[in-house]
Amino acid sequence: MSYLTSETKVKYFKEFGGDEKNTGSIKAQVAILTEKINHISQHLSGNKKDYSTQRGLMQMVGKRKSLLAYLNKHDLNGYRALIEKLGLRK
Repeated sequence: MSYLTSETKVKYFKEFGGDEKNTGSIKAQVAILTEKINHISQHLSGNKKDYSTQRGLMQMVGKRKSLLAYLNKHDLNGYRALIEKLGLRK
């Protein structure tokens, strides 16, 4: 996972979590999961029979979906801003 270095994680935690030490922020977790999902999707476009990675991708998508549902339920404005910033939905 060299694509997601500790400096990149700190950047995401600062941008979405408010502080680099706020690693439990829902918004920061969704942003990191989105970065991982995008990277794995690119990998799978070239390696179509990598089923174990495909399963891991589906698990990450499910985790992101549940985190977004929680955020939608508790902070609708933050949810909408996050979706807009990450470009997840149209």
